[in-house]
Amino acid sequence: MYTRAAATLTTAALLLAPLTSCASGDDDSAVDRPSSSAASSSAEESVEPPRDVAAELSEAVASYTKAYFEGDVGTAYGALSERCRAEITPEAYSAVVGQATKDYGPDHEAADIGASVSGDSARVSYKVTGLPKFDKKAQPWTWEGDAWTYDAC
Repeated sequence: MYTRAAATLTTAALLLAPLTSCASGDDDSAVDRPSSSAASSSAEESVEPPRDVAAELSEAVASYTKAYFEGDVGTAYGALSERCRAEITPEAYSAVVGQATKDYGPDHEAADIGASVSGDSARVSYKVTGLPKFDKKAQPWTWEGDAWTYDAC
């Protein structure tokens, strides 16, 4: 019986040896040599497309102006810089936006948006359709986190 058990173990070891050596060789090669698809996908993920600052500013100004005249306090207040939010409470700003909506209505968009940018600061000029008295020249905006914010408080 001892001989039969030893022979069975030896046979099993011989049959499994090629499998473990193949698996071991595959693991080592995968670690030592990353696949070309893995290398190219990690390179693609690390490259960020260039920012289109003009488009980002135009979108931020248009969104803020629209929210302001439509009475969308949450969006308009959220577009303020941290510095401006520290100077005016949401309640006080809500009153200002509410009055603007009441006085002028919601149909006033930003147009002819242009900007001068220096690092995280920008001076934006634009017209407010139908309300020339609200046209802006060199209005300060700042880049905070991942967005341009209104900084003319």
